[in-house]
Amino acid sequence: MNLGKILIAYASLTGNTEEIAELIAEGVRQAGHEAELKASYDCNAQELLDYDGFLLGVYTWGDGELPDEFLDFYEEMDELDLSGKKTAVFGSGDTSYEQFCGAVDLVEEKVKERGASVIQESLKIEFNPLDDDKENCRAYGRQFAQAGIGVS
Repeated sequence: MNLGKILIAYASLTGNTEEIAELIAEGVRQAGHEAELKASYDCNAQELLDYDGFLLGVYTWGDGELPDEFLDFYEEMDELDLSGKKTAVFGSGDTSYEQFCGAVDLVEEKVKERGASVIQESLKIEFNPLDDDKENCRAYGRQFAQAGIGVS
């Protein structure tokens, strides 16, 4: 069996989304796949094509906007054909805002627009993952990895 290689690219300011990304990576690895974690400013969208699947994580800024450090990555996706790629989106937010995790929704719309297949519902966490959330994040990663990624 060919194990899948999964990229987890994220933007994090306070560390909340980074922690979610790390927990999801644990779940991916628990499912027997390779997970590579990268901050969005340390990679470019073109790299998405090098992986069997990818998860994108983003925190929501202001009234539902994308954070500055994710904008370049987001705009680079306009140049890509992501047809056949499996993906899912996750992030952190604050329910006191009208648009809870609005940036997550924007990223999900973008990957769909570029032809990627969103294989599970977005994972939205308020602030940082607490005890129950931590296992949910790991389960999210396992579920993604078990959805036929890289199995030949």
